[in-house]
Amino acid sequence: MITKKIGWIGCGNMGGAILHGALKSGVLAKENAMVYDVSPAAMEKAEGWGVSLGADCADVCRNSDLILLAVKPQYAEQTLAQCQDALDGKAVISIVAGVTAERLRGMIKGCPRILRTMPNAPAMVFEGAFALCSDNDLTADEMTAAEELFSSIGVVEQVPEKLIDAVCGLSGGGPAYAAMFIEAMADGGVKQGLPRATAYRLAAQTCLGTAKMILDMDIHPGQLKDMVTSPGGTTIEGCEMLEKGGMRGTVMACVNAATEKSKKL
Repeated sequence: MITKKIGWIGCGNMGGAILHGALKSGVLAKENAMVYDVSPAAMEKAEGWGVSLGADCADVCRNSDLILLAVKPQYAEQTLAQCQDALDGKAVISIVAGVTAERLRGMIKGCPRILRTMPNAPAMVFEGAFALCSDNDLTADEMTAAEELFSSIGVVEQVPEKLIDAVCGLSGGGPAYAAMFIEAMADGGVKQGLPRATAYRLAAQTCLGTAKMILDMDIHPGQLKDMVTSPGGTTIEGCEMLEKGGMRGTVMACVNAATEKSKKL
């Protein structure tokens, strides 16, 4: 259980999902969490979870050991300016997309320690994929607390910051790619006569179950494919069509394109 006090600057969809997950899993006590958000609705939501509410950004920073920065990129600079010097000597965990640790440091008055992270949308249902930059200057205790926080609602991997754009291209955009694949599979089912709602549920659950098998059983995706592909059977016919359509190359190009776009932001 995390014993440090954690402050949230921003409690929207992603920030709120991380807070709610940490509270629900029991890894963080509500007494150790404080929130400030410019949105009254977000503050009301946080209050309903029983956490303390800050008067402003600086108040949260002064009363917290670690501060989770969860604002939109275009608001990062003005938000950090409102913290004044309250972040000096504090640990900042940023989930702000596209803003490097170096850029964040330049926006902050004082000398904070910074951990940049990349979350993804499934954190909202406690199945997130989080990348934490390994080249950070948090203390060992602070890093342990960060890992506990994110592990409470998903899978955590550490990567150097130079690879964070690749994470953005893969797991950051991945929910959209996966949703398109699910939609396409469902469309195939509908074409063959399945009701739309049934097709969506079967396709979505199939992808969910497949991912769980790979993670829980620690098997290679190719091994799983071979498990369900019988000689001369129906599945190999479908696999052949995916190969003819260039699915692998297209998906690789998709991740590459998203990664290169992230580098330019």
